[in-house]
Amino acid sequence: MTTIDHMKIAKDVAALSDLTVSELQRKWVEVWNEPCKSRNKDFLRKRVAWRIQALAYGGLSQRALERARELADETLLKIRSAATPGPGSLVSKSSRISLLPSDDTRLPMSGTTLTRIYNGRKIIVLVCDKGFEWEGQKFKSLSAVAKAITGAHWNGVLFFGLNRRAAA
Repeated sequence: MTTIDHMKIAKDVAALSDLTVSELQRKWVEVWNEPCKSRNKDFLRKRVAWRIQALAYGGLSQRALERARELADETLLKIRSAATPGPGSLVSKSSRISLLPSDDTRLPMSGTTLTRIYNGRKIIVLVCDKGFEWEGQKFKSLSAVAKAITGAHWNGVLFFGLNRRAAA
């Protein structure tokens, strides 16, 4: 690839800032070969810019794609077939990972580790999809974990200081 090619790609990406939402949607269809559902200008501009560069320079390597699949929790993936791939299309599926926590907005996402010092002892609790884990035991609620640790009834959110995080 020559310097002129690199300059053309940079100009194409820079020109996206001047396009309207409708023009960006048409550009989306051109580079992704599938209909566009978004009307968010910044999202469209960034995704179209990434795709232009990926088509020119190559996207993620096969090894990186395989590693991402290994790391992704399949229960959180929504997978759909892409539209008919055009020339230069790099992938045949797209996926979205849900980053939504549980219904209780005070609780962190699954996979988070909660740490607290209690009576000079370091307490480490893992937030799971359906509950919590402490010292190899599963608990349905954070309050149940706090009771197992202290022997007294505690509000788990208060015990682990999550109310301060929500207030911030």
